[in-house]
Amino acid sequence: MGVAMAPSTQPRGKVLSVRGAVIDVAFDSTELPRLEEALIVEWDQSGPLIVEVQAHLDESTVRGVALQATAGLKRGVPVRATGGPITVPVGEPILGRLLDVTGRARDNGPALPPALPRMPIHRRPPPLSERSPASTIFETGIKVIDLLAPLPQGGKAAMLGGAGVGKTVVVMELIHAMVQSYQGISVFAGIGERSREGHELLSEMRRSGVLENSVLVYGQMNEPPGARWRIGLTALTIAEYFRDQKRKNVLLLMDNVFRFVQAGSEVSGLLGRLPSRVGYQPTLATEVAALHERIASIGGVSVTAIEAVYVPADDFTDPAVTAIASHLDSMIVLSRSMAAEGMYPAIDPLSSSSILLDPTMVGEEHYRVAEQVRETIAHYRELQDIISLLGIEELSAQDRLAVTRARRLQRFLTQPFAVTEAFTGVPGRSIPLANTLKGCQAILCGDCDHMAESALYMVGTIEDARDKDTKSKGESGRNEASNHHPDSRRD
Repeated sequence: MGVAMAPSTQPRGKVLSVRGAVIDVAFDSTELPRLEEALIVEWDQSGPLIVEVQAHLDESTVRGVALQATAGLKRGVPVRATGGPITVPVGEPILGRLLDVTGRARDNGPALPPALPRMPIHRRPPPLSERSPASTIFETGIKVIDLLAPLPQGGKAAMLGGAGVGKTVVVMELIHAMVQSYQGISVFAGIGERSREGHELLSEMRRSGVLENSVLVYGQMNEPPGARWRIGLTALTIAEYFRDQKRKNVLLLMDNVFRFVQAGSEVSGLLGRLPSRVGYQPTLATEVAALHERIASIGGVSVTAIEAVYVPADDFTDPAVTAIASHLDSMIVLSRSMAAEGMYPAIDPLSSSSILLDPTMVGEEHYRVAEQVRETIAHYRELQDIISLLGIEELSAQDRLAVTRARRLQRFLTQPFAVTEAFTGVPGRSIPLANTLKGCQAILCGDCDHMAESALYMVGTIEDARDKDTKSKGESGRNEASNHHPDSRRD
């Protein structure tokens, strides 16, 4: 049912009023259920209706938020308290399954074993004294991320971007990349996801063979705000079980954390709280912190979070975005202008950042190459207005060289993805960090100045680009020769 079994001594009540997802319950006794305790509505519908207590209205009445749809609920229906918060099943049998916010299997597979251990979704974060620092690089095989915004193992990283710039594609590519390199458990939280996206992800994970070491939990877009609000905590609880009890590293993927904030805003409005900045809930900072502070490494095993964060109207100063960003170790910012130019993944090399990009963490060579790449691209962007107004001929020889190399760097940092192969026809590539550093170093040193820019676009290593350049020059040479051959002329 998604909750602990209720002893007979727990208080009983009845539904007093229903306003969408908000339910008021009057209890017979003066001992009220505590905040965040689960109530079970004993109605006549097929599925369970679980309500989480959010406020005490008076000595005998509580206000709660339903985690399932309340259509068909009427006043006077019996309600019983459970004596504890919502709990979800944990353990090996949930691997390869798709669950909802209360831990029920929703993938049309066999029912979960009834004897599975359960854990409450509300837990305290680990104390600071027990945490291990996030100092190890989590290599992804995506060139621009590993070079300029390396992900910390046991840390929190996010893809931030507006609508349609490729956040979900990058997250799906990371899942695909983990099949080869990652020896651990993956937990995917679909927060306010479209059912189409959920079905695509489930099919992709089945096809790639990663599902058997993964758990998917979904609070879909069509579900009540309570389900979308708590689905992240359900995923965290499952991740904490595998970290603490099974001593396994866990990769926690969340798409989309902004919809978690949106669901909290809906719940806050339904509960009658006055809105805060830009209409968000007054408890925004507390809710975001409660989600992120539980993501940590303890005793040599870690939970590593990779999140997708929608940026409303491309406004990075939005209160929800700044609240989430304050908890991140690595920020991968997706740019609409780069997406418009076809530079995929559309990750902005200047806005993206990571706490690991430090010579003591990544080494002197990696740090030096990353800084040179950033400086070169930043210099090119400064010159773009001059180029568009006066033309590249008006630049000095040194500036023209910087522009040439910056444009090649931008194209070299594009990459074909395995998850887009069906649309592009180009096989996906996962590139080791050493090859990325070697390629960027070659471009910065001028070894690629003679190459066509197109040869560096959507390739893996610098050797692939050289082969592509040689092949295209050979073909153009043959075409030119055939155009000048006497037999090729027609009367």
